[in-house]
Amino acid sequence: MSVTTRPADPAHHVNPLAGPVPVLAAATLWGTTGTAASFAPSAAPAAAIGAAGLLLGGLLLFLRSRAFARVLPRREWPLILLGAVTVAGYPLSFYPAVARSGVAVATVITLGSAPVFAGLLSWLIQGRRPARRWTTGTVAAIAGCAVLVLGPELAGAGAGVDVLGVTLALTAGLSYAAYTMAGGNLIARGHPSGTVMGTMFGLAGLLVLPVVLTGDPGWLLSARGATVAVYLALVPTYAAYRLFGYGLRHTTATTATVLSLAEAAVAALLGVALLGERLPALSWAGLAVLTAGLAFLTLPTRPRR
Repeated sequence: MSVTTRPADPAHHVNPLAGPVPVLAAATLWGTTGTAASFAPSAAPAAAIGAAGLLLGGLLLFLRSRAFARVLPRREWPLILLGAVTVAGYPLSFYPAVARSGVAVATVITLGSAPVFAGLLSWLIQGRRPARRWTTGTVAAIAGCAVLVLGPELAGAGAGVDVLGVTLALTAGLSYAAYTMAGGNLIARGHPSGTVMGTMFGLAGLLVLPVVLTGDPGWLLSARGATVAVYLALVPTYAAYRLFGYGLRHTTATTATVLSLAEAAVAALLGVALLGERLPALSWAGLAVLTAGLAFLTLPTRPRR
């Protein structure tokens, strides 16, 4: 099985940007997650914030796509279950990683490892060796992302490494790569992207329900808590993953994971614009390198004669 570029309508040529642009738009919406979560009540557990957004957003994706009316064939359910488990695993590992290692370290490790995991999964499972263009763009994007996010910390004294925090961040990166590969394979087989995303995220929402209920769900009853949860459900989950699912119809999962590094750039810029954070010149240079790497992967190549 392989994730291939598959036009929605074979009778028409698809715009080369039809895949990358929706994925970049989804990453832009994901980049607002950290800023939005910072407004949650201080009593809200880190994992519960992400779980609440996934629970509500997953339910919306499931109902809006009418996934209940388009049951996928039984042979596809191993991939569906893999996708649902890894979708649920992402917020349950990423948010605790942020709590233990900090936003900068957790973001770099998660977003930087996801493309590597995606490339390895594609190579090991599908036998597809990464193309030179993908490798070049990925290296540039990961390096730029690391310099952008870690720039403010590079001049200071290095803090001790939290092994569990790093492990959780790597788990989040692997989870993202795995459910992107699972969803991409199902979409490439001709299943509607809305049905695939709705089914995976609907099941994932059920899996994280105990996390929301077993903690202290009282923070959800406050105005701030409810507003944050609804925003995370509607924007970074529902809207973003509808765009992401559409983008996966026209681009490979390995490329999509690299394009998602734009999330770090958006998060950094929102921190400057809304939270009063300052970026050193080194971080701005990293942003330029990250942008160049993403542009290299996004812009179509000239056809050879």
